[in-house]
Amino acid sequence: MDNHSKKVRSYNMSQIRSTDSKPETIVRKYLFSKGLRYRKNVKTLPGKPDIVLAKYKTIVFINGCFWHGHQNCKYFVMPKSNTEYWDKKISNNIARDRITYQKLSELGWNVIIVWECQLKKDKRENTLESLYYNILRNIKR
Repeated sequence: MDNHSKKVRSYNMSQIRSTDSKPETIVRKYLFSKGLRYRKNVKTLPGKPDIVLAKYKTIVFINGCFWHGHQNCKYFVMPKSNTEYWDKKISNNIARDRITYQKLSELGWNVIIVWECQLKKDKRENTLESLYYNILRNIKR
């Protein structure tokens, strides 16, 4: 049973963004401040990646812990209502992600996944620095 009315649930779901989320904005601002230039949500690549750094042949996905089923994460909790629907939905997301990452790797892209929980204030600085150095390792020679 849902804790919210249909109208409230509909409004809540409408506020969930597929692009330009807060975690994406944090990562993009950081990379831009470091002098890295990128394209966002490139429709011609599998999975419409959040950030594409062509010079570094690197793609960055910023995944929400809930929507992408982040295992062993305190921010991923399977809903107690309508569990069959949510289990199928999240399982499909995980499977689709796996296929997308594989396709991109086969095309020669380095794929980096940043989880929403890694951008919480206590972990953000280390995550962003690590991301930056992972990107720099892949510079075209």
